[in-house]
Amino acid sequence: MRQVAIYGKGGIGKSTTTQNLTAGLAEMGKKILIVGCDPKADSTRLVLGGLAQRTVLDTLREEGEDIDLDLILKEGYGGIKGVESGGPEPGVGCAGRGIITSINLLEQLGAYEDDLDYVFYDVLGDVVCGGFAMPIREGKAKEIYIVCSGEMMALYAANNISKGILKYANTGGCRLGGLICNSRNVDGEKELVEAVAAQIGTKMIHFVPRDNAVQRAEINKKTVIEYSPEVPQADEYRQLAKKVDDNDMFVIPKPMKIEELEAILMEHGMMDL
Repeated sequence: MRQVAIYGKGGIGKSTTTQNLTAGLAEMGKKILIVGCDPKADSTRLVLGGLAQRTVLDTLREEGEDIDLDLILKEGYGGIKGVESGGPEPGVGCAGRGIITSINLLEQLGAYEDDLDYVFYDVLGDVVCGGFAMPIREGKAKEIYIVCSGEMMALYAANNISKGILKYANTGGCRLGGLICNSRNVDGEKELVEAVAAQIGTKMIHFVPRDNAVQRAEINKKTVIEYSPEVPQADEYRQLAKKVDDNDMFVIPKPMKIEELEAILMEHGMMDL
């Protein structure tokens, strides 16, 4: 069983990328569990056809600690199973603690079945400290992928996440599997992300082009592969799935100093002085 965490700047499309990627893996016959680690609880919406998922924390608050797995775990497209950690009541407590509680409970209830090929953790934003670092700090997720674009702040975030991976590489055993470019149609985007990846010591796993097919599928509460399996964008996610499945390059990243990152950005025309 491969345990994979997806990180990236907030709003970069982690949840969309994760769900479309897992749809591609499911089409390949892989058995998958998605653990949503975002208080918004939207990490499984597309694979579950828009089903409003009861979060682990909400269920614990309402039902007490003696709960059955089927209250919080649902099955969707391609047999993909999904669970949402949820978060505390607004303004109260730490959302990161919900991830710790959820993962521990899932383990106790037997969610991590022996026949699973993958467990994906879709993690909030670029926060790699506290509870949000749980998947990598506690050695749950061994493989990390960073979703980014050619935009400056997305690459800053990717570099910062690499620092977090480096911090927990020895204690948690996590490794960086690569960058996934979720395109924003920035000039020279592919080359820029490849350059940043190389400097960090990894590679760009796949360049996912921007396509309205993604939005059309999301409006219909489905992944692209389920909603429009014949369109080119579906093939992009199939390629991404195959590249992740075949990937054998897992590294301890070498985060850049801010000056080094800015030099690459300037070299690619991103920072006009």
